Amino acid sequence: MTSDIITKYFPDLTAKQVEQYEQLPGLYEFWNNQINVISRKDIEQLYERHVLHSLGIAKVMAFKSSERVLDVGTGGGFPGIPLAIMFPETTFHLVDSIGKKIKVVNEVVQALGLTNVTATHARAEQINEEFDFVISRAVTRLKEFYPWVKGKFYKQGCNKLSNGILYLKGGDLTEEIAESGLKVRQYHLNDYFEEEFFETKQVIYVKA
Repeated sequence: MTSDIITKYFPDLTAKQVEQYEQLPGLYEFWNNQINVISRKDIEQLYERHVLHSLGIAKVMAFKSSERVLDVGTGGGFPGIPLAIMFPETTFHLVDSIGKKIKVVNEVVQALGLTNVTATHARAEQINEEFDFVISRAVTRLKEFYPWVKGKFYKQGCNKLSNGILYLKGGDLTEEIAESGLKVRQYHLNDYFEEEFFETKQVIYVKA
């Protein structure tokens, strides 16, 4: 397993960032053997199915140094950790309702030396703070997800997209989007990545 797939799409990474991405397989293999947070099959495809997939958000949005980002239902740290490596000046708050997953997140964050990440064992509704963006990876349908984070956004933004949600989803989302009643913008990841895995993967943007 090699990080070449990351540098192929993000050629301007610093040596430190490349080194941090290269540490991920070993860290996740070690912690996954103790606390199962990623399926065994996916561990072998970690860069494509977890790291690069998370970085699909970076193709849509370059977070700024002053911004705060909330990762809801982060699991073992996706998409938050790959994005925190990519944007070391941006503050990331990773939350999950399962404590053992947050333990893994904290161990990985510490091993990587990431100083821009906080991880909390909590449900999204329990976080009483404001953020520029909320990110997540397919934790539930949009209709259920939106109420969890509504009202957690700063009024003013400074990025190319207004503050809001950047949500990684896959498959045919026509029905789910209609059901949510939300006005969304869809970014198809096969416009950015050529691997077959990304054929039906999208970033869904919802303005706050």
